[in-house]
Amino acid sequence: MQKLINVVALLSGLTSLGLIGGSAYLLLNKDTLIDQAKSAAAKAATEAVSSALPGMLDAAMPKLPEATGPDLPVGKTGPAISLP
Repeated sequence: MQKLINVVALLSGLTSLGLIGGSAYLLLNKDTLIDQAKSAAAKAATEAVSSALPGMLDAAMPKLPEATGPDLPVGKTGPAISLP
């Protein structure tokens, strides 16, 4: 029975030390971890936008017409330019 109590006490102490050590690591490295997370989020957002742009541009472009209308008359009502 004493061995079981000793094992539980040892595990409890290791758990406490692990929590204290992990908290100290996070406290000392929080700025670096935050910067890494921001960089990763910015990279993911940039990749998502750049991969979505070609599809959005293709959908937004109008189709070119198959045929065009007649020539516009140039004369009295046309532009005032002279061709060589």
